Amino acid sequence: MLVLARKTGQSIVINDNVEILVIEIRGDQVRLGIDAPRDIPVHRKELLEQIEAENARAPFDDGNE
Repeated sequence: MLVLARKTGQSIVINDNVEILVIEIRGDQVRLGIDAPRDIPVHRKELLEQIEAENARAPFDDGNE
């Protein structure tokens, strides 16, 4: 894992096409802006984990009925 220190207004770039900008730091919260091409999905991790858990609990349907 790469760990970087950034200040408000500073950013990092991933793979020349994803930019993560520090918008605001207030107490223990950091607001980030993410600029990425539309074909690159960007999700909050806790939401993605919730969706994956719900999908794992759903009955399997292979479409061959």
